Amino acid sequence: MKLMRIGPLGAEVPAVRLDGRTYGLSGLTDDIDGAFLAAGGIARVRAALAAEELPVLDTAGQRIGSPVARPGKVVCIGLNYRDHAEETGADVPSRPVVFMKDPSTVAGPYDSVPIPRGSVKTDWEVELAVVIGSEARYLRSPEQAPGVIAGYTISNDVSEREFQLEYSSQWDLGKSCEGFNPLGPWLVPSDEVGDPQALGLSLAVNDVPRQDGHTKNMIFDVAYVVWYLSQYMVLRPGDVINTGTPAGVALGIPGTPYLRHGDTVQLSIDRLGAQRHTFNDVWAV
Repeated sequence: MKLMRIGPLGAEVPAVRLDGRTYGLSGLTDDIDGAFLAAGGIARVRAALAAEELPVLDTAGQRIGSPVARPGKVVCIGLNYRDHAEETGADVPSRPVVFMKDPSTVAGPYDSVPIPRGSVKTDWEVELAVVIGSEARYLRSPEQAPGVIAGYTISNDVSEREFQLEYSSQWDLGKSCEGFNPLGPWLVPSDEVGDPQALGLSLAVNDVPRQDGHTKNMIFDVAYVVWYLSQYMVLRPGDVINTGTPAGVALGIPGTPYLRHGDTVQLSIDRLGAQRHTFNDVWAV
């Protein structure tokens, strides 16, 4: 079962995909958002599918939006793969490196991504994204974390490295540019994904492989990250956590070109599907 949102930007409708068919969820919920997840929405969708109560949708040619509407926050973990920390010349962290992205950066998995005005170092980062399903504060241990996770999806934590690392001591300037968090195509429930530390990740730029990693190599695993964050902030239904990227970003490979107008990025994670988007200098039009 794959939860998704289909339609023009700002007018997406909720849907679910199962066994090659897409079904509409408008009779169950207005959207796939925090309220839906908190109210047991995933279980209600399963029950409706089992009862054959959902209408089949014709989605041919339709845009696919982010699978989660209006996340309250996007929390990110930096340098969470040892090989990525090493390639960027950073120390391997002893505690999770935490930063935030503006939630309005969240975009659809096939939407074009604007290259910011003046950018010369727009970079890519394939990441496993966690979607929170119930409120979490001060979890007692990482073992409690799976109980607050609704599911998983794919994130491209797009980053402008000059803005991020050279313009400020904070990373926000290079992380919160318009469209810098394509998400999707689906939200897959956590029980259908299984072990989040058993997923391969890959990314290619213009069909040239750049990243090939595995979530088993995270320094801080998903359960630890969720537990850790809950000690410092309240995690609420619909919040998104980007869990870090493996080696292979432009920043870490001398001579690798950063993204330019017309470049296409493809990324995938086992069991979660794939994204494809083109980068554009839309500001120059």
